[in-house]
Amino acid sequence: MPRTRKKKVPITSTEKASSSNNPTSSRTVIRRFHVLLKKQGQLKNAPSTNVEALGEIEHQINELGGLATYQRMSSVGQGNDRGGGSEKVLIQWLIDMGLRKRDNKGKLRLLEVGALKPDNYRTCMSWIDTTPMDLRSRHPSILEQDFLLMDEDENRGKWDIVSLSLVVNFVPDPRDRGRMLCLAHSMLSPDGLLFLALPLPCVENSRYLTFDKLQSLMNVLGFTEVQRKWKKGGKMAYWLYRKSERDHDPLDEYRKKNVCRQGDRNNFAILLP
Repeated sequence: MPRTRKKKVPITSTEKASSSNNPTSSRTVIRRFHVLLKKQGQLKNAPSTNVEALGEIEHQINELGGLATYQRMSSVGQGNDRGGGSEKVLIQWLIDMGLRKRDNKGKLRLLEVGALKPDNYRTCMSWIDTTPMDLRSRHPSILEQDFLLMDEDENRGKWDIVSLSLVVNFVPDPRDRGRMLCLAHSMLSPDGLLFLALPLPCVENSRYLTFDKLQSLMNVLGFTEVQRKWKKGGKMAYWLYRKSERDHDPLDEYRKKNVCRQGDRNNFAILLP
């Protein structure tokens, strides 16, 4: 009996892609975006702008599909068949802390920075009031806003939780990464919580950042670690910090890159502005 041939789908098909897209391809594209954005930032901040080189970088970013493609690739990683997004880690920590029952204190106000989906916290609507935002909104319910350009005075002490999941590592300039953490501290209410998620190599295999160095940096900024989750050989690392009083240690150590370890390492760093 002749075998039935499976109908081929043309590569130009507009059918919605499944979240089972090749994860290796997604990670490759995302890493390439990070490299290009870092070079773009370096060229823009150089004393004299190399217009030709900057144009070539921007051309390569557009060739990859621009920010929309980065967002789509990142969204693929949040599919249910990949274990869901990092919000599951945060939700479980909040439940473990007993914050689901607040005794008439009202909902927790959560600012979700870098939101690729509008409903990551839909299962918690009864106790979390979420404001999702991103540089380029993919949905009417996602606020289109650059976190670094938010009005600090208007948002001072406004939020119970700020989520920076796979956001800090996407910022090209190490000082802007530090400024993002400072801004989050300012925006949090007293005893507010910061959820931070980074690719594990940013800390485990960086030339300029280690777990201990990140810990001391966060302490200086006024954050006390509440939870930490990562595993050897994994891809992600998660932290939950509580807003506290700032340490009075000198800040100069955190304003310049200091080599923590030698060898074949990446150059990820977080510097204070």
